[in-house]
Amino acid sequence: MGLILSLGLVGAMHLDVSAQSKGLHGRVKTKNGVPIESATVTIMGLGKSTSTSSDGSFQFSNLPDGTYTLRIKSIGNAITEQKVTVKDGKASTVNIAMNISESQLEQVEVLGYNSHNNQTVHVGKAGIIDKDLPQSVQIINEQVIADQQVNRLSDALKNANGVALGANRGGVNENFYARGYSLGANNIFKNGIRTNNSASIEASTLESIEILKGSAALLYGGVSGGAVINMVTKKPKFNYGGEVSFRTGSYDFYKPTVDVYGPLSNTVAFRLIGTYENAKSFRDVVENKRTYVNPSLLIKASEKTEIEINGDYMKANNTPDFGIGTIDGKIDQSIGRKRFLNTVWAFNNTEQANFQTALNHKFNDNWKLNIALGAQSYNRDYFGAERVQIQANGDLNIALNKTRSKEITMNQQVNLTGKFYTAGIKHTILVGADADQSDVKNFAFTISDKGNVIGVDGKTKVYDLINIYQPGGERTDIPDAFFKNSTRTDIYRSGVFVQDLIELSEKFKVLAGVRYTYQKTPESRIIDNQGNHTLTENKPAGPKIDKAWSPKFGLIYQPISSSSIFVTYASNFEANSGYDREYRSLGPSIIDQYEFGVKNEFMNGRLTANASVYRIKNNRFAQAIISEDGTIKDALMKEFTGETASDGVELDLRGQLTEGLNIIAGYSYNFRRYTKTSEMGNAEEERQVGSTPHTANGTIFYTLQNGSLKGLKLGFSSFYTGRRNAGWNNTKANIRDGVNRLISVSPFTTIDFSAGYGYKNWSILGKLSNITNAFNYYIHENYSVNPIPPRGFMATLSYKFEKR
Repeated sequence: MGLILSLGLVGAMHLDVSAQSKGLHGRVKTKNGVPIESATVTIMGLGKSTSTSSDGSFQFSNLPDGTYTLRIKSIGNAITEQKVTVKDGKASTVNIAMNISESQLEQVEVLGYNSHNNQTVHVGKAGIIDKDLPQSVQIINEQVIADQQVNRLSDALKNANGVALGANRGGVNENFYARGYSLGANNIFKNGIRTNNSASIEASTLESIEILKGSAALLYGGVSGGAVINMVTKKPKFNYGGEVSFRTGSYDFYKPTVDVYGPLSNTVAFRLIGTYENAKSFRDVVENKRTYVNPSLLIKASEKTEIEINGDYMKANNTPDFGIGTIDGKIDQSIGRKRFLNTVWAFNNTEQANFQTALNHKFNDNWKLNIALGAQSYNRDYFGAERVQIQANGDLNIALNKTRSKEITMNQQVNLTGKFYTAGIKHTILVGADADQSDVKNFAFTISDKGNVIGVDGKTKVYDLINIYQPGGERTDIPDAFFKNSTRTDIYRSGVFVQDLIELSEKFKVLAGVRYTYQKTPESRIIDNQGNHTLTENKPAGPKIDKAWSPKFGLIYQPISSSSIFVTYASNFEANSGYDREYRSLGPSIIDQYEFGVKNEFMNGRLTANASVYRIKNNRFAQAIISEDGTIKDALMKEFTGETASDGVELDLRGQLTEGLNIIAGYSYNFRRYTKTSEMGNAEEERQVGSTPHTANGTIFYTLQNGSLKGLKLGFSSFYTGRRNAGWNNTKANIRDGVNRLISVSPFTTIDFSAGYGYKNWSILGKLSNITNAFNYYIHENYSVNPIPPRGFMATLSYKFEKR
């Protein structure tokens, strides 16, 4: 792990190193015998580091005979050093129980941005370290989240090269893209369980964010090929402590947060995080209010079994905001940042609750079992204007939309990991099964204005007609809305998989696995306001069934302990709507990914430099069938005749160069396009809407370690988003007719400056964001054109406490 500022270090650490052949094996525990996970164990002078697993164990192989100094770091504990002697390939047995003196409690250890190449990543499920994964991984840790005063998941993901915010539809639905693919509802997880991201995910409870890039179908099933994002929440602790903070900023932003943890008994620990946020905006009328609570329990059921229980609840009320829209399909920057074009009474109210429980059982040092269950409910109530599409003369028809949605999802998964040898070859195997069920209900309403029906279908009376160049006189009354019908859509998914990391030697490793996925989507059911049930008119009738095999094969070469080179093939699948010529449901598209990468550590693990190149190909892209007269008679009748490709490069640099000096930097390039389409299909070799070709990020923070200004922190962050396309992808017919449906959006860079000071348990940190006042947009199609925030200020005052 990296280094974190911790004042008042508590507890004690117990280090158990036992004699094993051909190397050094050990276990790190607290004074009370509780295993410490993710502690960093370093052999001083050799530059070798590793992290402890969930049972506190670690291992170094093939050490030459000699005497070594082990240095152990973990959050909330003092740094421990211990000499160990290796003779005849075996380490002497050492048992240490260390009580921390008052002088040691005054140490300051800064947990920064250093390497995760030797850490076990939760998103990988198998309990293997990052450098043994033949796939790009990026981790945004708690220190980065704190330094940048992150409020939302989108704020944190600016640090992930190759992941970009593509749109923010209505100002409430953040849509991310990775490697040219949209990260939909299936690609975002919390503690390994799929979660809804429609309410702008709260970041106050996050310990880290793990991004597994590229195809992750082997482990997660029906996810898009761009990336999987797993948010790891803060866990309970067996010592009392916590933090109270107050964050305030521009536009009447304020956010108090309370985080407390501690033991309820020798075997049960708790944590409770709560926050309230109230903020206006640089946009006229727009407001945001949200309440968030996250309780959790950790139960040590036995020496080998622990149970984690995690829940959260969020209520968020936002003003839906579709920005400045487009004028005759073009962006007019003269409208400015502030102009609000929805109704003044528009609302988007959401409630979301999650419950998760996980059982972790260790059979022995080699075999572990994880069983996880999750449930989530999500409710949304929306009323207001739906689109902002302005005519050339400035006229804007305000058409209303009233919707409600209710979503309940359930998730179950079982993962068994084990280590064993065959003919002297080590295997780390993962066998798993998972399933989830989703029940979504969407409620439609009829909106009445003095007896006249109004709506968004273009055929009925609009609510209001305004001219954006002649403001004033807009309607402010709220029309009546009557329940019309509801549509229920269910999805059932399940899968089984197996993966094996085969260590042919210390330098050559193979990772291979395969998954089988089954997905069922029954026909949607419609219930009208009289309670009558009908089925949607699907072709063909009956449920839609998707089945797919998802293999993965990777080769890993590690010429030295600090370097790893990999090449990998993996596939995922993408479900298709529509049917073929015989009215049979289309099967999924199988998407192939090829990746080559290197993972390196320098300066004894203080600096990490990782890079990868990839190609993602869909040779079974479904497109509409063209009739003999050259027209499309039925847009849902399709065939597998198209192809798409997505190529890219990703670079990631991070580390703690000296004590207190932390850096992150990254760059990505992506080119996703259609490579083969029908005569009436999409234009070929044209960059697709949503994908961002160039992104870059750089952050540097320095905290003074000595002198009268000890504790002073200074930092800069810069984020670059390249030119990209909005609107809609062109078709070949558009191009022939001289029509361009694309909107070219200019590149932009934002720069943030931070300064703060920490003294004993207190800290204050301020940030001036977008100091150059860059002006740009996030755009969904051509109607939700949302300006980025202008120059602003934010500050956080915190007090940390811990009982020793």
